[in-house]
Amino acid sequence: VQLVESGGGLVQPGGSLRLSCAASGFTFSRFVMRWVRQVPGKERELVATISHTGASTNYADSVKGRFTISRDNAKNTVYLQMNSLKPEDTAVYYCHAIGGSWGQGTQVTVSS
Repeated sequence: VQLVESGGGLVQPGGSLRLSCAASGFTFSRFVMRWVRQVPGKERELVATISHTGASTNYADSVKGRFTISRDNAKNTVYLQMNSLKPEDTAVYYCHAIGGSWGQGTQVTVSS
């Protein structure tokens, strides 16, 4: 069972990044997926959640209108498109299969 995030990096304020999370070892389409972020010394923050089919999504107020979660069950992958990034979006971003595994995280740094 494995979740592997990619796509993080350093971006200027106002920029965009697209995170990917590739799943293997379990039936991906059966799991609700979510992205969670954490800043050292702070609690984890739920960013976005997507249903099994992708028909339903939910977002934290802090990212609503800027971030979009999506999934491709044929590719066993969940995505997080992040636009209009702000310095306060800086964190390690994790994907999580609710009731299952966590990825190792990918660092996102928003700085000029």
